[in-house]
Amino acid sequence: MTSQRQAPKQLTLFGPSIPSTLDVAGPNVPCDVVAIEKRRDGGTRYWCRAHRADATAKGGTKAVRCRRADTVPIRADETLTLDLDKYLGGIALWGAVPAVYDTTRQQMDRGIHVHTRLTLESSKDIDWTYRAVRLVGRGLPGEGVVVSEIDAIYYMTSSIFGFPMTFVTCTYCGWSHLDKDWFSVHPHRRHLCAGCGKYFYDRMTGIGNPIIGVRDALGVSEHKIVPAEKTLDINQSEYSGGIQIWGSNPAFLWTQPKPEKEGIHVHAFRTDGQAEPTLDDTFREVTIDGIQLDPVTVRVLMAQNVMPSLESRIRSMNCTNCGHSQFDIGEAAYTPLPRHTCSECDRQFPTPGRLRNVVANPLPAILAELSKLAPRTLQEHRLDLLPETL
Repeated sequence: MTSQRQAPKQLTLFGPSIPSTLDVAGPNVPCDVVAIEKRRDGGTRYWCRAHRADATAKGGTKAVRCRRADTVPIRADETLTLDLDKYLGGIALWGAVPAVYDTTRQQMDRGIHVHTRLTLESSKDIDWTYRAVRLVGRGLPGEGVVVSEIDAIYYMTSSIFGFPMTFVTCTYCGWSHLDKDWFSVHPHRRHLCAGCGKYFYDRMTGIGNPIIGVRDALGVSEHKIVPAEKTLDINQSEYSGGIQIWGSNPAFLWTQPKPEKEGIHVHAFRTDGQAEPTLDDTFREVTIDGIQLDPVTVRVLMAQNVMPSLESRIRSMNCTNCGHSQFDIGEAAYTPLPRHTCSECDRQFPTPGRLRNVVANPLPAILAELSKLAPRTLQEHRLDLLPETL
C-alpha cells in the first residue's frame, strides 16, 4: 500500500476548495461516471461525480445510472442559517428521525431539530426541524459550516449504541467522511470517500462523522445529561389529535447552561388540526392506557428503525425456555442473528419463524397492543436511506 498524506483538518472544514456536502446534483442531472480503480475480481469500480455515488454494475461494468441518481438534494429553503452569537440563552441541535409511534396527521420529522433562546429567561425562539443547518459566528468563516440531516441522523445512531466518533478526512481529496448505516456502528480503518470515490485508510480504527470536526472547531465540550424529572400517565382517548413518541438522544450541539434531559419525548394533540401539541415534553416514565414504556427500548428502537440494514429485521419474541420477552443488547442490538441469549435465564434459543437473522426488541409488540386502543390508525414513516454494508 502506498503512503498517503493526511489532508489538513482546517482546510477540510473551511477551505474554499472543499465544496459543501449539500452541493450534490439532483435527479434532473445526468450521471457523470468515471472509472476509479480495479476491483479484486478483475473488474473496474466506477464512480458518479455528479451525484457522488457508486456507479458499478454487476461484474465490474459501468452502470447507466448511479445508486443515488434519484436522490433529491436539500433545497436552500430547507436550510437554516443559525448565528451562534445571537442566541445568548443557548442553542441545542439534535438529529431528528420519525417517531416510533405516531397516530397524528403531522408530517414526518427528519433532519436537525433546533432549539434556540435569545436570553436565559426567554422562551424558545426557534423550535423546528430543518434538513440542514449552516452555523455562522463564533470565529467561524463568513460562509459558516454546514451540518446536513444525514450527518445528524447517524450521529444519533452511533451515540445511542455507545460508539464514539472521530473527525475523518479523505487522504486523497480532504473530504470530511461520514460513516452510514452498518459502518456507523462498526469501527474500521478503511473508508470509501464520498467526495472522490476512492478507498482510503485512516490512521486509527473508528467511526467518522463531520459533526465531530464542527464540535472541535467550536470548542464544544461534553454537556451534562440527567434523567427527566416528570412522569406521564395518560389515555389515548383524551387526545383525539394523536400521540407521537420518541426516545431521547444526546444533542450534538448544546450551549445551554442547564443539563439535557433524558427519557421519552411525547407530543400529544388534544384535537385534530392543532398546530402545536398540548403535551410537548420529555418524561422519565411514560404510561399510556395502562401500558408502561421503557425508555431504553424506545431509544434503541428509534435508532434501529433508522438503519436500512435492519429493515424488516426487528422483531419481538419470547425466550423458548422461560418465556421472557427478549431484548438484544450490545452487538446483538444492531447485528441480526439466528440465535439469541435470553436476558433473563441466559439460555440460548433460535429465532422463531422463517426469517432467521433478526434483532429482538420487545417494543414493536407493545406498540402494536397500544395501537389497538388508539382512536386512529398509525402512520408509517420511511426515511428511504440507502443501505451501506460490507
